[in-house]
Amino acid sequence: MILLFAGAPLIVLALGATLLMLAIAWRRNGAMSAAIALATFVLALLALLLVPKQPQSVAGLLRVDGYFVFTAAIVLLASVAVTLFSRRYVGGLAGVPQDEYYLLLLIATVGALILLCSANFAAFFLGLETLSVALLGLIAYPRQRPDAVEAGMKYLILAGGGSAFLVFGIALIYASSGSLAFVGAQAAPGMAVWRAAGIALLLVGLGTKLSIVPFHMWAPDIYDGAPAPISAYVAVVSKVAVFAVMLRFFATGGGYGDGAALSAVTLFAVLSMLGGNLLALRQDNLKRLLAYSSIAHLGYLLVAFLSPGQGGIAASSYYLAAYAVTTLGAFGVVCVMSEERGGEDAASLQAYRGLFWTRPGLAATLTLMLLSLAGIPPTMGFIGKAYVMAAGVGSGLGLPVAALVLGSIVGLYYYLRVVVAMTLPALPATTTHLAGGSGFPARGALAVLVILLVALGLYPSALIGPSVRNPPGGGGTPGTQAMAVPHLRDDQRVADAQW
Repeated sequence: MILLFAGAPLIVLALGATLLMLAIAWRRNGAMSAAIALATFVLALLALLLVPKQPQSVAGLLRVDGYFVFTAAIVLLASVAVTLFSRRYVGGLAGVPQDEYYLLLLIATVGALILLCSANFAAFFLGLETLSVALLGLIAYPRQRPDAVEAGMKYLILAGGGSAFLVFGIALIYASSGSLAFVGAQAAPGMAVWRAAGIALLLVGLGTKLSIVPFHMWAPDIYDGAPAPISAYVAVVSKVAVFAVMLRFFATGGGYGDGAALSAVTLFAVLSMLGGNLLALRQDNLKRLLAYSSIAHLGYLLVAFLSPGQGGIAASSYYLAAYAVTTLGAFGVVCVMSEERGGEDAASLQAYRGLFWTRPGLAATLTLMLLSLAGIPPTMGFIGKAYVMAAGVGSGLGLPVAALVLGSIVGLYYYLRVVVAMTLPALPATTTHLAGGSGFPARGALAVLVILLVALGLYPSALIGPSVRNPPGGGGTPGTQAMAVPHLRDDQRVADAQW
Protein backbone atom coordinates (compact mmCIF):
# COMPACT_ATOMS: atom_id res chain seq x y z
CA MET A 1 0.00 0.00 0.00
CA ILE A 2 2.87 2.38 0.81
CA LEU A 3 4.42 1.76 -2.60
CA LEU A 4 1.01 2.41 -4.20
CA PHE A 5 0.88 5.83 -2.52
CA ALA A 6 4.51 6.48 -3.51
CA GLY A 7 3.69 5.90 -7.17
CA ALA A 8 0.33 7.70 -7.07
CA PRO A 9 1.36 10.66 -9.31
CA LEU A 10 2.71 8.33 -12.00
CA ILE A 11 -0.34 6.08 -11.76
CA VAL A 12 -2.69 9.05 -12.15
CA LEU A 13 -0.82 10.29 -15.23
CA ALA A 14 -0.80 6.82 -16.82
CA LEU A 15 -4.52 6.35 -16.17
CA GLY A 16 -5.24 9.82 -17.53
CA ALA A 17 -3.33 9.07 -20.74
CA THR A 18 -5.23 5.77 -21.11
CA LEU A 19 -8.56 7.51 -20.54
CA LEU A 20 -7.69 10.17 -23.13
CA MET A 21 -6.82 7.50 -25.71
CA LEU A 22 -10.19 5.84 -25.13
CA ALA A 23 -11.96 9.21 -25.33
CA ILE A 24 -10.26 9.99 -28.66
CA ALA A 25 -11.32 6.59 -30.01
CA TRP A 26 -14.90 7.33 -28.95
CA ARG A 27 -15.16 10.92 -30.09
CA ARG A 28 -12.74 13.58 -31.34
CA ASN A 29 -13.20 16.79 -29.41
CA GLY A 30 -10.40 19.23 -28.66
CA ALA A 31 -12.11 20.84 -25.68
CA MET A 32 -12.80 17.45 -24.09
CA SER A 33 -9.20 16.30 -24.64
CA ALA A 34 -7.83 19.51 -23.11
CA ALA A 35 -10.16 19.11 -20.11
CA ILE A 36 -9.06 15.50 -19.53
CA ALA A 37 -5.38 16.45 -19.76
CA LEU A 38 -5.82 19.42 -17.42
CA ALA A 39 -7.79 17.35 -14.89
CA THR A 40 -5.12 14.63 -15.00
CA PHE A 41 -2.34 17.11 -14.25
CA VAL A 42 -4.31 18.62 -11.36
CA LEU A 43 -5.11 15.17 -9.90
CA ALA A 44 -1.43 14.18 -10.21
CA LEU A 45 -0.53 17.34 -8.30
CA LEU A 46 -2.98 16.38 -5.56
CA ALA A 47 -1.57 12.83 -5.58
CA LEU A 48 1.78 14.28 -4.48
CA LEU A 49 0.11 14.81 -1.10
CA LEU A 50 -0.22 11.02 -0.78
CA VAL A 51 3.50 10.36 -1.24
CA PRO A 52 4.95 9.04 2.07
CA LYS A 53 7.33 11.36 3.91
CA GLN A 54 9.88 8.57 4.29
CA PRO A 55 11.85 7.83 1.07
CA GLN A 56 10.63 4.74 -0.74
CA SER A 57 12.58 2.54 -3.17
CA VAL A 58 10.52 0.78 -5.84
CA ALA A 59 12.17 -2.43 -7.07
CA GLY A 60 15.55 -0.73 -7.12
CA LEU A 61 14.43 1.31 -10.13
CA LEU A 62 12.72 4.36 -8.66
CA ARG A 63 13.30 6.39 -5.51
CA VAL A 64 10.40 8.50 -4.32
CA ASP A 65 11.52 11.10 -1.80
CA GLY A 66 11.15 14.76 -0.92
CA TYR A 67 13.30 15.87 -3.85
CA PHE A 68 11.01 13.99 -6.24
CA VAL A 69 7.94 15.69 -4.72
CA PHE A 70 9.54 19.14 -5.03
CA THR A 71 10.65 18.75 -8.66
CA ALA A 72 7.48 16.86 -9.67
CA ALA A 73 5.41 19.78 -8.38
CA ILE A 74 7.39 22.12 -10.66
CA VAL A 75 6.93 19.81 -13.66
CA LEU A 76 3.20 19.28 -13.10
CA LEU A 77 2.50 22.98 -12.52
CA ALA A 78 4.44 23.75 -15.70
CA SER A 79 2.37 21.15 -17.56
CA VAL A 80 -0.82 22.79 -16.29
CA ALA A 81 0.40 26.17 -17.54
CA VAL A 82 1.39 24.76 -20.95
CA THR A 83 -2.05 23.12 -21.28
CA LEU A 84 -3.74 26.44 -20.57
CA PHE A 85 -1.46 28.25 -23.03
CA SER A 86 -2.23 25.62 -25.67
CA ARG A 87 -6.01 25.70 -25.61
CA ARG A 88 -6.64 28.62 -27.95
CA TYR A 89 -3.25 28.38 -29.67
CA VAL A 90 -3.82 24.81 -30.88
CA GLY A 91 -7.41 25.66 -31.80
CA GLY A 92 -6.05 28.25 -34.24
CA LEU A 93 -3.92 25.73 -36.16
CA ALA A 94 -5.80 25.14 -39.41
CA GLY A 95 -6.21 21.54 -40.53
CA VAL A 96 -4.57 20.01 -37.44
CA PRO A 97 -6.54 17.82 -34.99
CA GLN A 98 -6.20 18.88 -31.37
CA ASP A 99 -6.73 15.57 -29.53
CA GLU A 100 -3.37 13.87 -30.02
CA TYR A 101 -1.58 17.04 -28.93
CA TYR A 102 -2.86 16.68 -25.36
CA LEU A 103 -2.22 12.93 -25.38
CA LEU A 104 1.42 13.52 -26.32
CA LEU A 105 1.63 16.15 -23.59
CA LEU A 106 0.48 13.60 -21.01
CA ILE A 107 2.90 10.94 -22.25
CA ALA A 108 5.81 13.40 -22.19
CA THR A 109 4.99 14.31 -18.59
CA VAL A 110 4.93 10.63 -17.62
CA GLY A 111 8.48 10.36 -18.98
CA ALA A 112 9.54 13.49 -17.09
CA LEU A 113 8.23 12.14 -13.77
CA ILE A 114 10.00 8.81 -14.32
CA LEU A 115 13.22 10.77 -14.81
CA LEU A 116 12.67 12.71 -11.58
CA CYS A 117 12.50 9.57 -9.43
CA SER A 118 14.98 7.42 -11.34
CA ALA A 119 17.51 5.62 -9.13
CA ASN A 120 18.66 3.23 -11.84
CA PHE A 121 19.95 3.70 -15.37
CA ALA A 122 17.22 1.39 -16.73
CA ALA A 123 14.46 3.67 -15.39
CA PHE A 124 16.48 6.74 -16.39
CA PHE A 125 16.71 5.69 -20.03
CA LEU A 126 13.06 4.57 -20.14
CA GLY A 127 11.88 7.93 -18.82
CA LEU A 128 14.20 9.90 -21.09
CA GLU A 129 13.07 8.13 -24.25
CA THR A 130 9.39 8.39 -23.28
CA LEU A 131 9.86 12.13 -22.89
CA SER A 132 11.92 12.51 -26.07
CA VAL A 133 9.63 10.52 -28.39
CA ALA A 134 6.55 12.44 -27.21
CA LEU A 135 8.39 15.76 -27.61
CA LEU A 136 9.29 14.84 -31.19
CA GLY A 137 5.60 14.63 -32.09
CA LEU A 138 4.77 17.83 -30.22
CA ILE A 139 7.54 19.88 -31.85
CA ALA A 140 6.43 18.90 -35.37
CA TYR A 141 2.70 18.93 -34.51
CA PRO A 142 1.66 21.83 -36.83
CA ARG A 143 2.61 19.84 -39.90
CA GLN A 144 1.52 22.59 -42.28
CA ARG A 145 4.47 24.70 -41.03
CA PRO A 146 7.79 23.80 -42.71
CA ASP A 147 9.79 25.29 -39.82
CA ALA A 148 8.01 23.03 -37.32
CA VAL A 149 8.66 19.90 -39.41
CA GLU A 150 12.29 20.96 -39.81
CA ALA A 151 12.57 21.49 -36.04
CA GLY A 152 11.11 18.03 -35.46
CA MET A 153 13.64 16.43 -37.80
CA LYS A 154 16.52 18.25 -36.13
CA TYR A 155 15.30 17.17 -32.71
CA LEU A 156 14.98 13.58 -33.91
CA ILE A 157 18.58 13.47 -35.16
CA LEU A 158 20.18 15.33 -32.26
CA ALA A 159 18.11 13.62 -29.56
CA GLY A 160 19.05 10.29 -31.11
CA GLY A 161 22.71 11.26 -31.08
CA GLY A 162 22.52 12.33 -27.44
CA SER A 163 20.80 9.09 -26.51
CA ALA A 164 23.52 7.09 -28.28
CA PHE A 165 26.19 8.75 -26.14
CA LEU A 166 24.10 8.05 -23.04
CA VAL A 167 23.65 4.36 -23.86
CA PHE A 168 27.36 3.87 -24.52
CA GLY A 169 28.23 5.73 -21.32
CA ILE A 170 25.77 3.65 -19.28
CA ALA A 171 27.24 0.46 -20.78
CA LEU A 172 30.76 1.46 -19.72
CA ILE A 173 29.62 2.41 -16.21
CA TYR A 174 27.87 -0.95 -15.93
CA ALA A 175 31.00 -2.72 -17.14
CA SER A 176 33.07 -0.94 -14.49
CA SER A 177 30.69 -1.45 -11.58
CA GLY A 178 28.46 -4.42 -12.43
CA SER A 179 25.41 -2.38 -11.40
CA LEU A 180 22.85 -0.18 -13.14
CA ALA A 181 21.79 1.42 -9.85
CA PHE A 182 23.05 4.94 -9.15
CA VAL A 183 24.09 3.93 -5.62
CA GLY A 184 26.14 1.00 -6.90
CA ALA A 185 27.82 2.86 -9.77
CA GLN A 186 31.29 3.08 -8.17
CA ALA A 187 34.04 1.41 -10.17
CA ALA A 188 35.40 -1.97 -9.13
CA PRO A 189 39.19 -2.27 -8.55
CA GLY A 190 41.08 -1.87 -11.81
CA MET A 191 38.02 -0.54 -13.69
CA ALA A 192 38.43 3.19 -13.02
CA VAL A 193 39.32 3.95 -16.65
CA TRP A 194 36.08 2.35 -17.87
CA ARG A 195 34.05 4.39 -15.39
CA ALA A 196 35.84 7.62 -16.37
CA ALA A 197 35.08 6.98 -20.05
CA GLY A 198 31.46 6.16 -19.18
CA ILE A 199 31.06 9.37 -17.15
CA ALA A 200 32.54 11.39 -20.04
CA LEU A 201 30.04 9.94 -22.52
CA LEU A 202 27.23 10.39 -20.01
CA LEU A 203 28.10 14.09 -19.64
CA VAL A 204 28.04 14.50 -23.43
CA GLY A 205 24.57 12.96 -23.59
CA LEU A 206 23.24 14.96 -20.64
CA GLY A 207 24.83 18.14 -22.00
CA THR A 208 23.03 17.60 -25.30
CA LYS A 209 19.69 17.15 -23.53
CA LEU A 210 20.32 20.28 -21.43
CA SER A 211 21.61 22.25 -24.46
CA ILE A 212 24.62 23.59 -22.59
CA VAL A 213 27.66 24.85 -24.50
CA PRO A 214 29.20 23.23 -26.55
CA PHE A 215 26.15 20.97 -27.11
CA HIS A 216 23.71 23.85 -27.56
CA MET A 217 23.41 24.25 -31.31
CA TRP A 218 20.02 22.55 -31.64
CA ALA A 219 18.18 24.71 -29.10
CA PRO A 220 17.59 28.01 -31.01
CA ASP A 221 16.31 26.28 -34.16
CA ILE A 222 13.96 24.00 -32.24
CA TYR A 223 12.65 26.72 -29.92
CA ASP A 224 11.99 28.88 -32.98
CA GLY A 225 10.36 26.18 -35.10
CA ALA A 226 8.25 24.47 -32.43
CA PRO A 227 4.81 25.78 -31.42
CA ALA A 228 5.20 28.43 -28.72
CA PRO A 229 3.62 26.34 -25.91
CA ILE A 230 5.92 23.42 -26.74
CA SER A 231 8.94 25.73 -26.76
CA ALA A 232 7.97 26.57 -23.19
CA TYR A 233 7.58 22.87 -22.37
CA VAL A 234 10.99 21.98 -23.82
CA ALA A 235 12.64 24.92 -22.05
CA VAL A 236 11.14 24.07 -18.65
CA VAL A 237 9.89 20.51 -18.21
CA SER A 238 12.57 18.63 -20.15
CA LYS A 239 15.38 20.77 -18.68
CA VAL A 240 14.11 20.43 -15.09
CA ALA A 241 13.72 16.66 -15.47
CA VAL A 242 17.19 16.06 -16.96
CA PHE A 243 18.93 18.42 -14.52
CA ALA A 244 17.20 16.77 -11.55
CA VAL A 245 18.24 13.24 -12.58
CA MET A 246 21.79 14.44 -13.23
CA LEU A 247 21.94 15.92 -9.73
CA ARG A 248 20.51 12.74 -8.23
CA PHE A 249 23.12 10.58 -9.99
CA PHE A 250 26.04 12.74 -8.88
CA ALA A 251 24.69 12.97 -5.33
CA THR A 252 24.10 9.25 -4.88
CA GLY A 253 26.56 7.69 -7.34
CA GLY A 254 29.83 9.19 -6.13
CA GLY A 255 30.05 11.74 -8.94
CA TYR A 256 31.14 14.50 -6.56
CA GLY A 257 34.27 12.52 -5.85
CA ASP A 258 35.27 12.51 -9.53
CA GLY A 259 37.56 15.50 -10.07
CA ALA A 260 37.73 15.14 -13.85
CA ALA A 261 33.93 15.10 -14.18
CA LEU A 262 33.58 18.18 -11.98
CA SER A 263 36.26 19.99 -14.00
CA ALA A 264 34.33 19.22 -17.19
CA VAL A 265 31.07 20.49 -15.65
CA THR A 266 32.90 23.65 -14.52
CA LEU A 267 34.07 24.26 -18.09
CA PHE A 268 30.56 23.65 -19.45
CA ALA A 269 29.11 26.08 -16.89
CA VAL A 270 31.52 28.90 -17.77
CA LEU A 271 31.07 28.40 -21.52
CA SER A 272 27.27 28.29 -21.18
CA MET A 273 27.06 31.46 -19.10
CA LEU A 274 29.30 33.44 -21.44
CA GLY A 275 28.31 31.82 -24.73
CA GLY A 276 24.56 31.87 -24.12
CA ASN A 277 24.52 35.54 -23.18
CA LEU A 278 26.88 36.69 -25.95
CA LEU A 279 24.97 34.78 -28.64
CA ALA A 280 21.69 36.39 -27.49
CA LEU A 281 23.00 39.95 -27.88
CA ARG A 282 22.03 40.49 -31.52
CA GLN A 283 18.90 38.35 -31.67
CA ASP A 284 15.82 40.01 -33.18
CA ASN A 285 13.71 36.89 -32.65
CA LEU A 286 12.27 36.60 -29.14
CA LYS A 287 12.01 32.79 -29.19
CA ARG A 288 15.65 32.43 -30.24
CA LEU A 289 16.64 35.05 -27.66
CA LEU A 290 14.89 33.00 -24.95
CA ALA A 291 16.63 29.86 -26.26
CA TYR A 292 20.07 31.42 -25.79
CA SER A 293 18.90 32.80 -22.46
CA SER A 294 17.98 29.29 -21.30
CA ILE A 295 21.49 28.12 -22.22
CA ALA A 296 22.95 30.81 -19.98
CA HIS A 297 20.55 29.96 -17.14
CA LEU A 298 21.52 26.30 -17.29
CA GLY A 299 25.08 27.56 -16.81
CA TYR A 300 23.96 29.43 -13.69
CA LEU A 301 22.31 26.24 -12.44
CA LEU A 302 25.55 24.33 -12.93
CA VAL A 303 27.27 26.75 -10.52
CA ALA A 304 24.87 25.59 -7.80
CA PHE A 305 25.32 22.01 -9.00
CA LEU A 306 29.07 22.33 -8.44
CA SER A 307 28.59 23.59 -4.87
CA PRO A 308 28.75 20.66 -2.42
CA GLY A 309 26.44 20.38 0.55
CA GLN A 310 22.80 21.21 1.13
CA GLY A 311 23.43 24.87 0.27
CA GLY A 312 24.20 24.04 -3.35
CA ILE A 313 21.29 21.62 -3.66
CA ALA A 314 18.88 24.12 -2.10
CA ALA A 315 20.19 26.91 -4.36
CA SER A 316 19.73 24.77 -7.47
CA SER A 317 16.22 23.76 -6.33
CA TYR A 318 15.11 27.35 -5.79
CA TYR A 319 16.70 28.42 -9.07
CA LEU A 320 14.89 25.62 -10.91
CA ALA A 321 11.57 26.97 -9.60
CA ALA A 322 12.50 30.57 -10.46
CA TYR A 323 13.64 29.57 -13.94
CA ALA A 324 10.43 27.61 -14.51
CA VAL A 325 8.15 30.50 -13.47
CA THR A 326 9.96 33.18 -15.47
CA THR A 327 10.49 31.11 -18.63
CA LEU A 328 6.88 29.93 -18.63
CA GLY A 329 5.74 33.51 -18.19
CA ALA A 330 7.88 34.82 -21.05
CA PHE A 331 6.76 32.08 -23.44
CA GLY A 332 3.19 32.50 -22.19
CA VAL A 333 3.17 36.06 -23.50
CA VAL A 334 4.46 34.74 -26.85
CA CYS A 335 1.57 32.22 -26.86
CA VAL A 336 -1.05 34.91 -26.20
CA MET A 337 0.46 37.18 -28.86
CA SER A 338 0.48 34.27 -31.33
CA GLU A 339 -3.17 33.33 -30.83
CA GLU A 340 -4.27 35.91 -33.38
CA ARG A 341 -1.88 34.81 -36.11
CA GLY A 342 -3.47 31.55 -37.25
CA GLY A 343 -0.47 29.26 -36.67
CA GLU A 344 2.33 31.79 -37.06
CA ASP A 345 4.18 32.61 -33.84
CA ALA A 346 4.81 36.19 -32.74
CA ALA A 347 8.56 35.66 -32.62
CA SER A 348 10.01 38.81 -34.19
CA LEU A 349 10.74 41.74 -31.87
CA GLN A 350 8.82 43.91 -34.35
CA ALA A 351 5.64 42.13 -33.23
CA TYR A 352 6.18 43.55 -29.72
CA ARG A 353 6.88 47.10 -30.76
CA GLY A 354 4.49 49.48 -29.03
CA LEU A 355 3.00 46.72 -26.87
CA PHE A 356 2.94 49.04 -23.84
CA TRP A 357 0.48 51.28 -25.70
CA THR A 358 -1.71 48.60 -27.25
CA ARG A 359 -1.74 45.81 -24.63
CA PRO A 360 -0.22 47.19 -21.42
CA GLY A 361 -1.08 44.12 -19.33
CA LEU A 362 0.87 41.77 -21.57
CA ALA A 363 3.74 44.27 -21.83
CA ALA A 364 3.95 44.58 -18.04
CA THR A 365 3.92 40.80 -17.66
CA LEU A 366 6.70 40.28 -20.20
CA THR A 367 8.72 43.08 -18.60
CA LEU A 368 8.49 41.44 -15.18
CA MET A 369 9.56 38.09 -16.61
CA LEU A 370 12.52 39.60 -18.44
CA LEU A 371 13.61 41.54 -15.35
CA SER A 372 13.46 38.31 -13.37
CA LEU A 373 15.59 36.54 -15.98
CA ALA A 374 18.03 39.45 -15.67
CA GLY A 375 18.08 39.07 -11.87
CA ILE A 376 16.43 42.36 -10.91
CA PRO A 377 14.60 42.62 -7.52
CA PRO A 378 11.96 42.02 -6.23
CA THR A 379 11.58 38.98 -8.46
CA MET A 380 12.42 35.29 -7.99
CA GLY A 381 15.26 35.64 -10.46
CA PHE A 382 17.11 38.07 -8.18
CA ILE A 383 16.85 35.76 -5.16
CA GLY A 384 17.80 32.76 -7.27
CA LYS A 385 20.96 34.37 -8.64
CA ALA A 386 21.93 35.70 -5.21
CA TYR A 387 21.42 32.24 -3.74
CA VAL A 388 23.48 30.56 -6.47
CA MET A 389 26.22 33.16 -6.15
CA ALA A 390 26.36 32.67 -2.37
CA ALA A 391 26.64 28.89 -2.85
CA GLY A 392 29.42 29.36 -5.42
CA VAL A 393 31.38 31.80 -3.29
CA GLY A 394 31.03 29.53 -0.26
CA SER A 395 32.45 26.65 -2.29
CA GLY A 396 35.38 28.66 -3.65
CA LEU A 397 34.21 28.57 -7.27
CA GLY A 398 35.98 31.74 -8.34
CA LEU A 399 35.91 31.36 -12.13
CA PRO A 400 32.25 30.19 -12.40
CA VAL A 401 31.09 32.98 -10.07
CA ALA A 402 33.01 35.57 -12.11
CA ALA A 403 31.41 34.20 -15.29
CA LEU A 404 27.99 34.38 -13.59
CA VAL A 405 28.47 38.07 -12.77
CA LEU A 406 29.78 38.93 -16.23
CA GLY A 407 27.04 36.93 -17.95
CA SER A 408 24.35 38.64 -15.88
CA ILE A 409 25.67 42.07 -16.90
CA VAL A 410 25.63 41.10 -20.59
CA GLY A 411 22.16 39.57 -20.22
CA LEU A 412 20.73 42.78 -18.82
CA TYR A 413 21.40 44.49 -22.17
CA TYR A 414 19.43 42.15 -24.40
CA TYR A 415 16.55 41.79 -21.94
CA LEU A 416 16.22 45.59 -21.85
CA ARG A 417 16.28 45.65 -25.67
CA VAL A 418 12.94 43.84 -25.63
CA VAL A 419 11.54 46.25 -23.01
CA VAL A 420 12.67 49.26 -25.07
CA ALA A 421 11.03 47.80 -28.18
CA MET A 422 7.72 47.55 -26.31
CA THR A 423 7.87 51.27 -25.44
CA LEU A 424 8.42 52.45 -29.03
CA PRO A 425 5.49 53.75 -31.11
CA ALA A 426 3.22 50.93 -32.23
CA LEU A 427 3.33 49.68 -35.81
CA PRO A 428 0.12 49.38 -37.89
CA ALA A 429 -1.75 46.14 -37.12
CA THR A 430 -0.95 43.41 -39.64
CA THR A 431 -2.94 40.53 -38.14
CA THR A 432 -6.61 39.78 -37.83
CA HIS A 433 -8.38 38.65 -34.69
CA LEU A 434 -9.34 34.98 -34.59
CA ALA A 435 -12.93 34.10 -34.00
CA GLY A 436 -13.88 32.00 -30.99
CA GLY A 437 -12.30 31.61 -27.58
CA SER A 438 -11.66 34.37 -25.09
CA GLY A 439 -8.05 33.50 -24.30
CA PHE A 440 -8.94 33.59 -20.59
CA PRO A 441 -7.13 30.31 -19.66
CA ALA A 442 -3.78 31.60 -20.95
CA ARG A 443 -4.24 35.02 -19.37
CA GLY A 444 -5.28 33.42 -16.09
CA ALA A 445 -2.14 31.28 -16.11
CA LEU A 446 -0.04 34.39 -16.77
CA ALA A 447 -1.67 36.20 -13.84
CA VAL A 448 -0.83 33.30 -11.49
CA LEU A 449 2.76 33.24 -12.73
CA VAL A 450 3.13 36.97 -12.09
CA ILE A 451 1.81 36.53 -8.54
CA LEU A 452 4.24 33.66 -7.91
CA LEU A 453 7.12 35.63 -9.42
CA VAL A 454 6.67 38.57 -7.06
CA ALA A 455 5.39 36.73 -3.96
CA LEU A 456 8.21 34.16 -3.93
CA GLY A 457 10.68 36.95 -4.70
CA LEU A 458 9.52 38.94 -1.67
CA TYR A 459 9.09 35.87 0.57
CA PRO A 460 11.61 33.30 -0.72
CA SER A 461 11.60 31.36 2.56
CA ALA A 462 8.32 29.73 1.49
CA LEU A 463 10.27 27.92 -1.25
CA ILE A 464 13.75 27.78 0.23
CA GLY A 465 12.57 25.81 3.28
CA PRO A 466 11.21 22.82 1.32
CA SER A 467 14.23 22.83 -1.01
CA VAL A 468 16.63 22.61 1.97
CA ARG A 469 14.65 19.81 3.62
CA ASN A 470 14.38 17.67 0.47
CA PRO A 471 17.80 16.94 -1.06
CA PRO A 472 18.10 13.96 -3.44
CA GLY A 473 18.87 10.75 -1.64
CA GLY A 474 17.40 11.95 1.62
CA GLY A 475 20.01 14.35 2.92
CA GLY A 476 23.70 14.55 3.65
CA THR A 477 26.57 16.14 1.81
CA PRO A 478 27.14 15.29 -1.83
CA GLY A 479 30.84 15.79 -1.44
CA THR A 480 30.98 12.35 0.15
CA GLN A 481 30.64 9.24 -1.93
CA ALA A 482 28.02 7.64 0.32
CA MET A 483 25.79 10.69 0.57
CA ALA A 484 22.45 8.89 0.45
CA VAL A 485 23.46 5.37 1.40
CA PRO A 486 22.89 5.74 5.17
CA HIS A 487 19.34 6.88 4.45
CA LEU A 488 18.47 3.72 2.51
CA ARG A 489 17.24 0.66 4.35
CA ASP A 490 19.52 -2.36 4.05
CA ASP A 491 17.07 -4.23 1.86
CA GLN A 492 16.82 -1.25 -0.49
CA ARG A 493 20.61 -1.07 -0.71
CA VAL A 494 20.79 -4.75 -1.59
CA ALA A 495 18.09 -4.38 -4.28
CA ASP A 496 19.85 -1.35 -5.75
CA ALA A 497 23.21 -3.12 -5.78
CA GLN A 498 21.73 -6.14 -7.50
CA TRP A 499 20.48 -3.94 -10.30
